[in-house]
Amino acid sequence: MMYGWGNSDMAWWFGAHWLTMLLGAVVIVLPFWKIFAKAGFSGWFSLLMLVPMINLIVLYVLAFVDWPALRRAGKSATA
Repeated sequence: MMYGWGNSDMAWWFGAHWLTMLLGAVVIVLPFWKIFAKAGFSGWFSLLMLVPMINLIVLYVLAFVDWPALRRAGKSATA
């Protein structure tokens, strides 16, 4: 007998896959949300960390740009 998409075992694996992907996205986005917020940027930028190659560009921009939070505090970003 052939098993198709209607098989409950296949549906369970499909659901587990997407649940794992969602959990992984949350694990990635939450810390970066806090980092962006503390740096003075919108936390929504953390969603860019889910896009391949864009996440590397965002990390480099975050590392080398003057942070708005430091500008408001009157501190220099160069150490």
